[in-house]
Amino acid sequence: MNETSAEQLADRAPFRFILNGLRDAGEVLILLGDVLRELPGGLRKLPLLVQQMMAIGIGSMPLTLIVALFTGAVAAVQASYQFRDYVPMIYLGTVIGKSVVIELGPVLTALVVGGRVGASIAAELGTMRVTEQVDAMETMGISPTRYLVVPRVVAATLMLPVLTIFADMVAIFGGYLVAVFTLDVSGHTFTSGLRLYFHLRDVFSGLIKSFFFGAIISTMGCYYGLKSEGGAEGVGVATTHAVVASCLLILIVDYLLASFLFRVLFA
Repeated sequence: MNETSAEQLADRAPFRFILNGLRDAGEVLILLGDVLRELPGGLRKLPLLVQQMMAIGIGSMPLTLIVALFTGAVAAVQASYQFRDYVPMIYLGTVIGKSVVIELGPVLTALVVGGRVGASIAAELGTMRVTEQVDAMETMGISPTRYLVVPRVVAATLMLPVLTIFADMVAIFGGYLVAVFTLDVSGHTFTSGLRLYFHLRDVFSGLIKSFFFGAIISTMGCYYGLKSEGGAEGVGVATTHAVVASCLLILIVDYLLASFLFRVLFA
């Protein structure tokens, strides 16, 4: 195949999509390598790390808790509808507890935080890129990875499990409220079902997932933010790409981790 034929093949939409995906995957791996190399120095910038933990963790708490509350409420309504006349209502608490801590809590929290934090990181770093602030840092010998990327990646990775814990508790509480006040299920029945098949490995599996989700959200935000070009329009495109990539990777990694955790580790 001559060079002209290869170029024509690469210009076709499916092949261009595949090549762009491979290029992005390689660049993300390079960025992760830079993060690992700069990690010791970045962790010494404690004020930057605390600032990002506050912005990501505390800043995302109200939205996360509201989503979690109604997630638990909807789960209770749907479960009771499917259980009615077939399954004893004592299992309502069991289903809500397991579904929340294993799947709904970690995934929905990650999607909500990914939309908020991923967009914020991409927009902030993208603005710094197009206004040449990142170039100025490199010119002065300051590592953008150490000062900009590492604090955000570490903060998101640490705070997602914390947010998930609060989301799990609030979602179960939301399910409890709906069960007691609208479904004629006593509080004792709900809590008895909640304890019936409770296992710590279920909680740990959700926290392990959220650990990876936090790394995905921050890495995608930093990658697309630093890749921005073309002024305000480029920042908007980078923000969109960061959110879309985060949501897709969260769902893909959720499946891969679930397969590993429940077929291998906890089998």
